[in-house]
Amino acid sequence: MYLNCHTYYSLRYGMMSVEQLVKEALAAGTDTVVLTDINNSTGIPEFAAECIKNSLKPVAGIEFRDGNTLRFIGIARNNNGFRELNEFLSRLNSEKVDVGFPAPRFSNAYVIYTLGNMPKRKLFENERIGIRLNEINRLLSIGEAVSRNSMVLLLPVTFASPDDIPIHRSLRAVDNNILLSHLKPTQCAGKDEFFSPPLLEQKKAALPWLTENTGKLLSDCTLDLDLTSVKNKKIFSASRYDDKLLLEKLAWDGMVYRYGKQNSEAKKRIAHELEIIDKLGFSAYFLITWDIVRYSMARGFYHVGRGSGANSIIAYCLKVTNVDPIDLNLYFERFINPKRSSPPDFDIDYSWKERDDVIDYIFKRYGYGHTALLGMMSTFRGKSIVRELGKVHGLPKEEIDALIDNPSAETNRNEITDIIFSTGLRIADFPNMRSIHAGGILISEEPITCYTALDMPPKGFPTTQWDMYTAEEIGFEKLDILSQRGIGHIRESAEIIMRNQSIDVDVHAIHKFKNDPKVKDYLRRGETKGCFYIESPSMRGLLQKLRCDDYPTLVAASSIIRPGVARSGMMREYIYRFHNPDKFEYIHPVMKEQLAETFGVMVYQEDVLKVCHHFAGLDLSDADTLRRAMSGKYRSKQEMQRIVDRFFSNCREKGYSDEITKEVWRQIESFAGYSFSKAHSASYAVESFQSLFLKAHFPLEFMVAVINNFGGFYRTWVYVHEAKRFGAVVQPPDVNRSTYKTTIYGKDIYLGFIHILSIEEQLARSIEDVRNSGGPFTGLADFVARTCPKLEQVILLIRAGAFRFTGKKKAALLWEAHMMMNESRHENTRPLFSNPVRSFTLPDLEHNALDDAYDEVELLGFPVSLSWFDMLQTPFRGDVMASGLSGCVGSMVRMVGHLVTIKYIKTIKGDWMNFGCFIDAEGSFFDTTHFSHSLKNYPFKGSGTYLILGKVVEEFGFQSVEVEKLAKLPVRPDKRY
Repeated sequence: MYLNCHTYYSLRYGMMSVEQLVKEALAAGTDTVVLTDINNSTGIPEFAAECIKNSLKPVAGIEFRDGNTLRFIGIARNNNGFRELNEFLSRLNSEKVDVGFPAPRFSNAYVIYTLGNMPKRKLFENERIGIRLNEINRLLSIGEAVSRNSMVLLLPVTFASPDDIPIHRSLRAVDNNILLSHLKPTQCAGKDEFFSPPLLEQKKAALPWLTENTGKLLSDCTLDLDLTSVKNKKIFSASRYDDKLLLEKLAWDGMVYRYGKQNSEAKKRIAHELEIIDKLGFSAYFLITWDIVRYSMARGFYHVGRGSGANSIIAYCLKVTNVDPIDLNLYFERFINPKRSSPPDFDIDYSWKERDDVIDYIFKRYGYGHTALLGMMSTFRGKSIVRELGKVHGLPKEEIDALIDNPSAETNRNEITDIIFSTGLRIADFPNMRSIHAGGILISEEPITCYTALDMPPKGFPTTQWDMYTAEEIGFEKLDILSQRGIGHIRESAEIIMRNQSIDVDVHAIHKFKNDPKVKDYLRRGETKGCFYIESPSMRGLLQKLRCDDYPTLVAASSIIRPGVARSGMMREYIYRFHNPDKFEYIHPVMKEQLAETFGVMVYQEDVLKVCHHFAGLDLSDADTLRRAMSGKYRSKQEMQRIVDRFFSNCREKGYSDEITKEVWRQIESFAGYSFSKAHSASYAVESFQSLFLKAHFPLEFMVAVINNFGGFYRTWVYVHEAKRFGAVVQPPDVNRSTYKTTIYGKDIYLGFIHILSIEEQLARSIEDVRNSGGPFTGLADFVARTCPKLEQVILLIRAGAFRFTGKKKAALLWEAHMMMNESRHENTRPLFSNPVRSFTLPDLEHNALDDAYDEVELLGFPVSLSWFDMLQTPFRGDVMASGLSGCVGSMVRMVGHLVTIKYIKTIKGDWMNFGCFIDAEGSFFDTTHFSHSLKNYPFKGSGTYLILGKVVEEFGFQSVEVEKLAKLPVRPDKRY
């Protein structure tokens, strides 16, 4: 009888999870439940599975609303009806139009209107009028307007108990962005929207024909979702057999390219993988991935293939990845879970500038009806809860900020804040809004709307309303098409090198890069700033501690640097064992047997599987589920707990001591959530080597590419500084030399107009075009006449130094600009005849490099004419430079450094400590550690140059400074102000 049930997927409205809704339905004694969440079908697959598990009959539907106005409820008679409803909602979302009224004529779905909102026309055969319990007395006044046969009992369900109502009201206020006191009854669910068995039985007896009509409707509805078979596109070519033949041809052709014709090991592995791929029906998945890569390579796009699919030699031969599985001893079978029929996943990275082009190809190649971006669910979490609830309770921003910063303070506790915190606890992890997964794409055999309605976010591509968890649970395997800045700077480096030095660099000559002496030296010294994935202070420190100079060591480092590992102590342990392979004991013989390659330390995801399987006796399926759950890719907490319990019980049965079992489990916990698969780490390491080769041999062009791609670990000024270290002459923007982005001529780097604060993009992009078509600008008047800029834009360019080629001082140029430009009469068109500019003579105004430096800091964010150190009041540059730290281990030193970055770490005791990174006056980097007692008295005070007193310490040959005192140094004042 319950035709209109809501879960919390009715965003900021429903109060129950799918699991709780089914539980409440069972308690109410009902045998059929209709899920009709508002404007979405997100929860239907999960709902169907939960109902089947509990022997309930699931029925799918959608409640269609425009804002707070209920238009009608759609209830699917069958799977085709579910698809119809999804397609209708998808069209509304795609066209950005309201639901409208009345409903379209569905072939396989019922439509229910409310008594207060009936169509004026005659009802269609599939349309009904829903009568709520509090409306039954109104039936007497309807008369013959509606046939009894067209009426059904409408019992909406939103709450599990009356305690939910105030929480619901808070959510509705958040959704409507109004104060709780301004909330209207029409914006909320009715207070009677519970499962109500006694009341229902009472009405059944009073109006048997109404309940009979409702029962007939429910008995006519079924939902039979296939939740087990693979949903991905099954055939790439004409048939599965043709797919098999095509993949074989591509693999053997690729083997010749990768290994030559006579490599017996490659032949053996290719034959073995082809057999597995065909047996499990993965040929189409591999061919689709190959097709996408083939398209992107034809367009000249660079890509990096990674994910567990990089274990495959077939993927290597198809050029999906650049990781040689034979070289790294990777095995395809490691990522085939015997209880799953889904293929290993591929993550393909593209430059941020090219990814959308690739996605557009996928949608057009495989059809919009069968392709969708994968959605994700943003939930109510942490500070955002307090902020949202604070607003609807009318708290001013200052009080909300104080409450977030110090929630336990006595001054922040009162009746309202207690309500905010108690409400916040109830809605924590409730879905808040639907968004887009970072890169997941689904290519489906059946139309996507068989499984979900589609949103149309600003990205411009249809997006599923459910997330990757649901996708996997119903049999989809996503393909991740991701973007990253690293690929962009590799490609752009090659283009700039060709333009500046006429050298054609093959950035795919990976074998050459791995054996290049200069690359090995840079890697060993941590000279990696700007290089993909290996430029952060912590990674540079790790490389130096490992004295890393080869590919396998870098592959391991790429995984152990991940969060959680250092805190567990296993990263330090790995470094020690790496340098002292004969001076440690394995915690258990199984660790030596399975993890000898990594000195008994779990470095890769495969290692977690090995330990769970061989040490704890979990089957491979449970081991993989445990790994996925720990990394956030599996949401069943019950299943997770079952496997954890089995891990400990198996260890007890094997006779392991509690001490050993707990230590192994501690290591698993520290690694499983963060570690990479070995193939994934190997893919990252390949890209790191590409970056490092370019930096080692073409440092200036490489740094220009890094600057132009933004998105690196550091801010732009650090990369500009790095270019100077390698001999570049860095120039401020110049209207006759600069382009929109930074450019290079020989060793002269001209910063791009994009870096000037508040410059208009249209003007910044047009300067180069105007210059190319009409020649260099002869002066300010010529520039103004040809580009028609606004006065304030000209002022920005003058202050940034973009007219220094004229030989005039900035003050004179500013006078000239004001004299020739009348802002009130500014026109965006070039005049036929130039107006004469009044000539004038200025006194010789004082101007110096410090003035320019302050202008550059204001407009570019960093000085170019001077260094940060040149701007200091003091000439003191420290007792020792970073290059001399190795001779000062154990000593107290005074150093002067300009702050580069800070890493904030919360200790186990709850205190904060910081790791700092600085540049000294010679341009070298050095690292600092700031413990809580030091930070309490000598905290960081924003960006700037600091005097540092501390003790030089060394770990595995890497020096850093443990800071005792810290003081920000004053700079010379800007005398113009």
